[in-house]
Amino acid sequence: MIRGRMNAQMITLGIETSCDETGVALYSPEKGLIAHALHSQVDLHAAYGGVVPEIASRDHVRMLLPLIQQLMKKAGIDKPDAIAYTAGPGLVGALMVGGGMANGLGLAWNCPVVAVHHMEGHLLAPMLEEHSPAFPFLALLVSGGHTMLIAVRRLGEYEVLGTTLDDAAGEAFDKTAKLLGLGYPGGPQLAALAEKGDETAYSLPRPMLNKPGLDFSFSGLKTAVMLAVRDAEAEGKLADCRADIAASFQRAAVDTLVGKALRAAESEGLDRIVVAGGVGANRLLRSEIAARFPGQVFYPRFEFCTDNGAMIAVAGAMRLSEAGDASEIRAQARWSLDTLKVPAQV
Repeated sequence: MIRGRMNAQMITLGIETSCDETGVALYSPEKGLIAHALHSQVDLHAAYGGVVPEIASRDHVRMLLPLIQQLMKKAGIDKPDAIAYTAGPGLVGALMVGGGMANGLGLAWNCPVVAVHHMEGHLLAPMLEEHSPAFPFLALLVSGGHTMLIAVRRLGEYEVLGTTLDDAAGEAFDKTAKLLGLGYPGGPQLAALAEKGDETAYSLPRPMLNKPGLDFSFSGLKTAVMLAVRDAEAEGKLADCRADIAASFQRAAVDTLVGKALRAAESEGLDRIVVAGGVGANRLLRSEIAARFPGQVFYPRFEFCTDNGAMIAVAGAMRLSEAGDASEIRAQARWSLDTLKVPAQV
């Protein structure tokens, strides 16, 4: 599982509040994931069709401490040995809630506090599994806010090989779902609808797939879907075409993601791929990359693809040598992954 010179018995409390989910978890290298809990704000934001930052922050304030208390009681633990929290990127107000709670508890419990990069948490989420990857590996990180190909050399040594030039893959899923009249969050609902459709019904573009480089673009695909929806509406056939449009879109998006990932793995000489982030739970994406990649493919379990405290706990445990003195609350809306450093213990 975890590789490094940390104390295997140390228990780390992970806190995740970067957006619209309040996640907490307890993890130790020796025992693995001890306990975790997650509170979703989906119902609060559904009426607005997207995340409202102020509502998100207020709900984190309301839920975080009770969730931690419930978790500690469930695990039978009085206090952890360290605390890890998401410091960015994300919504600043939401991040401040988690950062403030982590640093306050660190002072009260006299334990180290580790600021964790949200994307590093996703990258390391497969380390929670019994079948976990060794370094180095290629990471395909796909979520509502990010679409990235990353060469992961070792803990803290990351090279971003490609990223999205416009919409992230998850954002494209959500916007397409909205065009089709599906609810929020749209990605999972679109994937469910796609299972009932014909993925060959519409010839949609695979943006930038045949161009050199490893960057992504989903705006052209989104526009093509919008035009298909308009045509179907004009003909009064949208109700009959929705599943076919969803399936055709999903196939185009997955073909693009898998094609670029395979190209990146080959160019970097990497025989291991990690698929992480919310879109990493997409079943078509998982099956396609497993079928087409000759090496090993690793995923977090479905519940740890979206934002959660467990991935922050394991990332924090791996970075304990960088623990601070609980004197600063860090919250960064933007934070480049390739600015992270290799911990001294690695």
